[in-house]
Amino acid sequence: MEFPSKLIESAVGELAKLPGVGKKTALRLALHLLKAEADTTASLAEALAKMRFEIRYCDTCHNISDTPECGICANHLRDQSTVCVVSDIRDVIAIENTAQYQGMYHVLGGVISPIEGIGPSDLTIDSLVERITREGSEIKEVILAISPTMEGDTTAFYLSRKLRDLPELNVSSIARGIPMGGELEYADEITLGRSIVERQRSR
Repeated sequence: MEFPSKLIESAVGELAKLPGVGKKTALRLALHLLKAEADTTASLAEALAKMRFEIRYCDTCHNISDTPECGICANHLRDQSTVCVVSDIRDVIAIENTAQYQGMYHVLGGVISPIEGIGPSDLTIDSLVERITREGSEIKEVILAISPTMEGDTTAFYLSRKLRDLPELNVSSIARGIPMGGELEYADEITLGRSIVERQRSR
Protein backbone atom coordinates (compact mmCIF):
# COMPACT_ATOMS: atom_id res chain seq x y z
CA MET A 1 0.00 0.00 0.00
CA GLU A 2 1.44 3.34 -1.07
CA PHE A 3 1.00 6.36 1.18
CA PRO A 4 1.24 10.04 0.18
CA SER A 5 2.73 10.90 3.56
CA LYS A 6 5.19 9.23 5.91
CA LEU A 7 3.14 10.58 8.82
CA ILE A 8 -0.01 8.85 7.52
CA GLU A 9 1.99 5.68 6.92
CA SER A 10 3.27 5.77 10.49
CA ALA A 11 -0.23 6.36 11.92
CA VAL A 12 -1.69 3.54 9.80
CA GLY A 13 1.09 1.22 10.91
CA GLU A 14 0.34 1.88 14.60
CA LEU A 15 -3.44 1.57 14.20
CA ALA A 16 -3.04 -1.68 12.27
CA LYS A 17 -1.37 -3.20 15.35
CA LEU A 18 -4.74 -3.15 17.13
CA PRO A 19 -6.59 -6.50 17.18
CA GLY A 20 -9.05 -6.89 14.33
CA VAL A 21 -7.80 -3.79 12.51
CA GLY A 22 -6.33 -4.36 9.06
CA LYS A 23 -4.42 -1.88 6.92
CA LYS A 24 -7.56 -0.65 5.09
CA THR A 25 -9.47 -0.06 8.31
CA ALA A 26 -6.42 1.60 9.85
CA LEU A 27 -6.17 3.94 6.85
CA ARG A 28 -9.86 4.82 7.13
CA LEU A 29 -9.44 5.61 10.84
CA ALA A 30 -6.31 7.67 10.24
CA LEU A 31 -8.00 9.73 7.52
CA HIS A 32 -11.04 10.23 9.76
CA LEU A 33 -8.83 11.55 12.56
CA LEU A 34 -7.00 13.76 10.07
CA LYS A 35 -10.28 15.35 8.93
CA ALA A 36 -11.72 15.65 12.44
CA GLU A 37 -11.42 18.76 14.58
CA ALA A 38 -7.94 19.10 16.06
CA ASP A 39 -9.44 19.02 19.56
CA THR A 40 -11.11 15.66 18.81
CA THR A 41 -7.85 14.01 17.80
CA ALA A 42 -5.98 15.63 20.69
CA SER A 43 -8.63 14.44 23.18
CA LEU A 44 -8.36 10.89 21.85
CA ALA A 45 -4.57 10.93 22.12
CA GLU A 46 -4.76 12.34 25.64
CA ALA A 47 -7.36 9.78 26.77
CA LEU A 48 -5.27 6.89 25.42
CA ALA A 49 -2.10 8.22 27.06
CA LYS A 50 -3.85 8.66 30.41
CA MET A 51 -5.36 5.19 30.18
CA ARG A 52 -1.98 3.63 29.49
CA PHE A 53 0.11 5.49 32.04
CA GLU A 54 -2.30 6.44 34.83
CA ILE A 55 -4.63 3.45 35.17
CA ARG A 56 -3.82 1.06 37.98
CA TYR A 57 -4.98 -2.28 39.34
CA CYS A 58 -7.02 -2.82 42.48
CA ASP A 59 -4.80 -3.85 45.40
CA THR A 60 -7.42 -6.39 46.49
CA CYS A 61 -8.94 -8.04 43.41
CA HIS A 62 -6.57 -6.87 40.62
CA ASN A 63 -9.39 -5.39 38.56
CA ILE A 64 -8.59 -2.20 36.65
CA SER A 65 -9.14 0.91 38.74
CA ASP A 66 -8.43 4.61 39.00
CA THR A 67 -7.70 4.26 42.73
CA PRO A 68 -5.95 1.71 45.00
CA GLU A 69 -9.34 0.04 45.60
CA CYS A 70 -11.76 -0.50 42.73
CA GLY A 71 -15.41 0.52 42.88
CA ILE A 72 -16.58 -3.07 43.36
CA CYS A 73 -14.30 -3.77 46.33
CA ALA A 74 -15.21 -0.40 47.84
CA ASN A 75 -18.94 -1.13 47.60
CA HIS A 76 -19.89 -2.52 51.01
CA LEU A 77 -23.42 -3.27 49.80
CA ARG A 78 -22.05 -6.17 47.75
CA ASP A 79 -21.83 -9.69 49.17
CA GLN A 80 -18.45 -9.87 50.88
CA SER A 81 -18.75 -13.62 51.47
CA THR A 82 -18.57 -14.64 47.80
CA VAL A 83 -15.62 -14.20 45.44
CA CYS A 84 -15.92 -14.90 41.72
CA VAL A 85 -12.54 -15.89 40.27
CA VAL A 86 -12.00 -14.94 36.63
CA SER A 87 -8.98 -15.06 34.37
CA ASP A 88 -9.33 -11.66 32.74
CA ILE A 89 -10.70 -8.18 33.40
CA ARG A 90 -13.01 -8.58 30.38
CA ASP A 91 -14.74 -11.41 32.24
CA VAL A 92 -15.57 -9.06 35.13
CA ILE A 93 -17.22 -6.69 32.66
CA ALA A 94 -19.14 -9.55 31.01
CA ILE A 95 -20.46 -10.89 34.34
CA GLU A 96 -21.35 -7.43 35.64
CA ASN A 97 -23.40 -6.85 32.48
CA THR A 98 -25.64 -9.81 33.43
CA ALA A 99 -26.74 -8.04 36.66
CA GLN A 100 -27.05 -11.52 38.19
CA TYR A 101 -24.07 -11.38 40.54
CA GLN A 102 -23.56 -9.09 43.52
CA GLY A 103 -20.45 -10.55 45.14
CA MET A 104 -16.76 -9.73 44.87
CA TYR A 105 -14.17 -10.68 42.23
CA HIS A 106 -10.60 -11.87 41.91
CA VAL A 107 -8.78 -11.47 38.59
CA LEU A 108 -6.06 -14.07 38.00
CA GLY A 109 -4.43 -12.23 35.13
CA GLY A 110 -4.49 -15.24 32.81
CA VAL A 111 -4.68 -19.02 32.91
CA ILE A 112 -2.12 -21.75 33.45
CA SER A 113 -0.55 -22.54 30.07
CA PRO A 114 2.70 -24.55 30.04
CA ILE A 115 2.99 -24.05 26.27
CA GLU A 116 3.16 -20.28 26.79
CA GLY A 117 5.31 -20.63 29.88
CA ILE A 118 2.58 -19.44 32.27
CA GLY A 119 2.56 -21.27 35.58
CA PRO A 120 0.62 -20.79 38.84
CA SER A 121 3.26 -18.40 40.17
CA ASP A 122 2.61 -16.06 37.23
CA LEU A 123 -1.02 -15.60 38.28
CA THR A 124 -2.54 -13.95 41.37
CA ILE A 125 -3.34 -17.28 43.03
CA ASP A 126 -1.27 -16.60 46.17
CA SER A 127 -3.08 -13.28 46.53
CA LEU A 128 -6.42 -15.12 46.39
CA VAL A 129 -5.39 -17.59 49.09
CA GLU A 130 -4.16 -14.70 51.24
CA ARG A 131 -7.54 -12.96 50.86
CA ILE A 132 -9.40 -16.08 51.94
CA THR A 133 -7.18 -16.95 54.91
CA ARG A 134 -6.64 -13.39 56.14
CA GLU A 135 -7.84 -12.79 59.70
CA GLY A 136 -11.33 -11.33 59.62
CA SER A 137 -12.05 -12.56 56.09
CA GLU A 138 -15.76 -13.03 55.38
CA ILE A 139 -15.22 -15.21 52.30
CA LYS A 140 -17.30 -18.40 52.44
CA GLU A 141 -17.58 -19.30 48.76
CA VAL A 142 -15.28 -19.10 45.76
CA ILE A 143 -16.90 -19.33 42.32
CA LEU A 144 -14.57 -20.48 39.56
CA ALA A 145 -15.81 -18.58 36.49
CA ILE A 146 -13.04 -19.49 34.06
CA SER A 147 -13.59 -20.04 30.34
CA PRO A 148 -14.01 -23.80 29.65
CA THR A 149 -10.96 -24.18 27.45
CA MET A 150 -8.22 -26.74 28.05
CA GLU A 151 -6.09 -24.13 29.83
CA GLY A 152 -9.11 -22.81 31.71
CA ASP A 153 -10.04 -26.28 32.96
CA THR A 154 -6.43 -26.88 34.03
CA THR A 155 -6.49 -23.64 35.99
CA ALA A 156 -9.86 -24.45 37.59
CA PHE A 157 -8.61 -27.92 38.58
CA TYR A 158 -5.45 -26.46 40.10
CA LEU A 159 -7.46 -23.91 42.09
CA SER A 160 -9.90 -26.58 43.31
CA ARG A 161 -6.99 -28.64 44.61
CA LYS A 162 -5.36 -25.55 46.12
CA LEU A 163 -8.50 -24.47 47.96
CA ARG A 164 -10.08 -27.78 48.90
CA ASP A 165 -8.39 -28.04 52.31
CA LEU A 166 -9.31 -24.55 53.47
CA PRO A 167 -11.88 -24.87 56.28
CA GLU A 168 -15.48 -23.73 55.85
CA LEU A 169 -14.98 -22.73 52.23
CA ASN A 170 -17.29 -23.79 49.40
CA VAL A 171 -15.75 -23.96 45.94
CA SER A 172 -18.18 -23.92 43.02
CA SER A 173 -17.97 -23.59 39.25
CA ILE A 174 -20.29 -21.81 36.86
CA ALA A 175 -22.80 -24.14 35.22
CA ARG A 176 -21.82 -25.43 31.79
CA GLY A 177 -24.12 -23.12 29.91
CA ILE A 178 -20.90 -21.87 28.34
CA PRO A 179 -19.85 -24.19 25.48
CA MET A 180 -16.58 -26.11 25.72
CA GLY A 181 -13.84 -24.02 24.18
CA GLY A 182 -15.90 -20.82 24.49
CA GLU A 183 -14.79 -17.51 25.94
CA LEU A 184 -16.85 -15.81 28.66
CA GLU A 185 -16.62 -12.37 27.08
CA TYR A 186 -18.42 -13.64 23.95
CA ALA A 187 -21.25 -15.42 25.79
CA ASP A 188 -24.67 -13.78 25.66
CA GLU A 189 -25.75 -12.16 28.93
CA ILE A 190 -28.70 -14.52 29.58
CA THR A 191 -26.54 -17.66 29.24
CA LEU A 192 -23.73 -16.17 31.31
CA GLY A 193 -26.12 -14.94 33.99
CA ARG A 194 -27.78 -18.36 34.23
CA SER A 195 -24.34 -20.00 34.51
CA ILE A 196 -23.57 -17.83 37.55
CA VAL A 197 -26.94 -18.45 39.22
CA GLU A 198 -26.81 -22.22 38.55
CA ARG A 199 -23.18 -22.67 39.56
CA GLN A 200 -22.11 -26.11 40.74
CA ARG A 201 -20.18 -26.97 43.85
CA SER A 202 -16.69 -28.33 43.06
CA ARG A 203 -16.13 -30.07 46.35
